[in-house]
Amino acid sequence: MINFRIIARVFSLMLIFEGLFMLLSTTVSLVYHEHAASSFLFSALITIITGVLVFTPLRNEERIYGNKEGYIIVTGIWILFSLFGTLPFILSGSIKNFGDAFFESISGFTTTGATILTDIESLPHGIIFWRSLTQWLGGIGIIIISLSFFPVVKSINIHLAATEFSGQPTDKIHPRIKDAAKRLVTIYCLLTLAEILLLIIGKMPLFDSVCHSFSTLSTGGFSTHNDGLTDFASPYIKIIITIFMFIAGTNMTLVYFGLKGNFRKIIGNNEFVFYTLICFIFILVGSAFLHIKAGFSTGQSITDGAFHIVSIITTTGFYTQDYNLWGNFMIIIMFILMFTGGTAGSTSGGVKIVRLLLITKNDRQELKRLIHPNAFIPVRLDKHIIPQTTIYNLLVFITIYFFVICFGTFVISMMDYDMITSFSTSASMLGNIGPGLGTFGPFTNYSSFPMPGKWFLSGLMLLGRLELLTVMILFTKNFYRH
Repeated sequence: MINFRIIARVFSLMLIFEGLFMLLSTTVSLVYHEHAASSFLFSALITIITGVLVFTPLRNEERIYGNKEGYIIVTGIWILFSLFGTLPFILSGSIKNFGDAFFESISGFTTTGATILTDIESLPHGIIFWRSLTQWLGGIGIIIISLSFFPVVKSINIHLAATEFSGQPTDKIHPRIKDAAKRLVTIYCLLTLAEILLLIIGKMPLFDSVCHSFSTLSTGGFSTHNDGLTDFASPYIKIIITIFMFIAGTNMTLVYFGLKGNFRKIIGNNEFVFYTLICFIFILVGSAFLHIKAGFSTGQSITDGAFHIVSIITTTGFYTQDYNLWGNFMIIIMFILMFTGGTAGSTSGGVKIVRLLLITKNDRQELKRLIHPNAFIPVRLDKHIIPQTTIYNLLVFITIYFFVICFGTFVISMMDYDMITSFSTSASMLGNIGPGLGTFGPFTNYSSFPMPGKWFLSGLMLLGRLELLTVMILFTKNFYRH
């Protein structure tokens, strides 16, 4: 039987956790002497008090977790954080209605980066900071962060972490999930701090450096300006952000090994090599096209090509130019890259490189099986044999993923949008990318999207962030049977 009391206990702790981060945004507003400070203070108090009221009668609850509780907790926390995350937007008057506020909030926590805001630069600094902070929190995974700071939830089993960090890396950072989570958070914070310092060196203001670093490491894509990073599009800034987007799309376990100097683990990781190869090939092709066909200089074609291609592959969604104007060839490239994603164990969304790699390997092995039907020809990853059940589950995921995209395309097209806009918007929301192609490209927002459609897109963001099945399983009858 599902233990809903312990689920409520975890939810209450997470609300307290979210409220404390709202206080951080309150501090930012106070520094800039903004009226939004009171809005953040009230938001934080509402969130923290709600958490305390729920937690108090459950503080002595027995901490027994199972897989079912894990699925509910993971999905529920993202919804709960997004719901309470609307408070600063609404109370400050930055967003007038709940539907738009929820869209902006869940877009942040799912690291999608789609926005309904039409004039970001007119918003209080505290609100802009909160938008970026929601992505930073969503990027590392709210549950992973909570495991580092709340001893009371340390007994949550590895299933919760495995649900958030999809994929099964062959090496664990540390045998204990709590210590592993602390290491992940430490790496995440160090990378964020490093990018902030490097962006400041590139003459980006401190506030913008902090917000864009939050968005980069989370592969979120929220910017402090209406035109994205266009105002900071120096070659140095683009190179730094491109490097950190690439790192953010890399398995955090491998980043840890890299910081420890264990580069053999990185070089020997099939997925990372495949990820690097995909980035290199598409950067080479894209840059060559921009130089030869679009007339870009050699330097600009490389920096702009690498920046936007890595941005889409890692599902960050940053932009400095409108790639819709680069010609059909580049549009096709960008569309293809929407279905990649970063590596498993990274903060990026999308299908994930490991799935594409395993499909490629399985297809190659399947051809061999046709020639030698009686031979045992397994699929290997990092010298490990992948069970056939894993391949089957992977194919199920891919099938459902593209079915959801097609269904999303159908729903969006019913709102009188063209095929390119509908299909790319569906893929962008499910892949947690943000900008799409057609009507909702890099320099446009989703403010004109019908309200029912915004709720639908919010659902796609959640499905994509939690890898489809984590959410879908909650709607099956067998899940709630004893």
